[in-house]
Amino acid sequence: MENAVSPTARALRTLDILRDRPGTTAGQLASDLGVTERAARRYVDILREAGIPVDSARGPYGGYRLGRGARLPAVVFTQEQVIGLVMAVLDGQPAAIDADGLVGSALSKLIRALPDSVGRQAAALRSYAAAASDRRSAPADPTTTSTLVAAVADRHQVAVTYATESGESWEAVVDPWAVVVRYGRWYLLCHSHRADAIRTYRIDRIRAVRHLPQRFTPPDDLDPVATLEAHLGSGWKYPTRVVFHEPYERVAPWVRPTMGRLEPAGDRCVLTGSTTNTRMYAQEWLATIPFGFTVEEGPELRAAVAAVAARFTAALDSEPPAPR
Repeated sequence: MENAVSPTARALRTLDILRDRPGTTAGQLASDLGVTERAARRYVDILREAGIPVDSARGPYGGYRLGRGARLPAVVFTQEQVIGLVMAVLDGQPAAIDADGLVGSALSKLIRALPDSVGRQAAALRSYAAAASDRRSAPADPTTTSTLVAAVADRHQVAVTYATESGESWEAVVDPWAVVVRYGRWYLLCHSHRADAIRTYRIDRIRAVRHLPQRFTPPDDLDPVATLEAHLGSGWKYPTRVVFHEPYERVAPWVRPTMGRLEPAGDRCVLTGSTTNTRMYAQEWLATIPFGFTVEEGPELRAAVAAVAARFTAALDSEPPAPR
């Protein structure tokens, strides 16, 4: 089996492994390469003979790692890695089919830089694939996203100017805890000093970011995705409280985190949250849940639900148009 792949190919694969996972042991390296430990050590020696420093250490925290100052050759992709990368780009950015856009032009440069044996399939996938845009996705501005990521990494507060769907805007000083991608949308998870509470802001609605000198310390046990999910439906302008006439177990699969927090209440369950768009909450969210419910709060949501009910009632009462 070992002879089926050239020593050069396995040495390059060894380099990839050590670059991606410093501290890899000889046993782990042998398992990844599909060879014996003795052969794995030989491939490490091949890298050293080529002038690439590889350090080794014994003990439970030992293993191989690339030495400081190593001048590495260009990144080498397998065909499967390239195809997977192109698929991921097209899945997240369907507009990358167009070579003239920001992401599309970057993808073109990557494909052109690949060896023909690997790049041909990637180019064919990009040329002949078709990608439908996800209407729920909301591409974020790369410059804004980059600025926020830098603030997260440096643990510096920022002032963000945020615009809601209804056109309202405000500025808030926040501790940027994390940038989270969820179903095609990019969010800033943060602590807002304006609200003195956790907030989740869609990055595509952040109009400006201003760095501040103050530093912050994020929570030690922060789980960005779980925290985002728990707070997507909180902190917005219009409060909502909906009682479903079914037990929690039946309703839960139909409720999105953006709608608020769903909690059991005997043989019923209660959904508590908030929104900036009561029309969407009533028409696109509540109307799709196949169970009876009562809107207990607030008046704006009750009005939006009444408008949806009136429209559906009118559709049943109206005379169909006369045939032409």
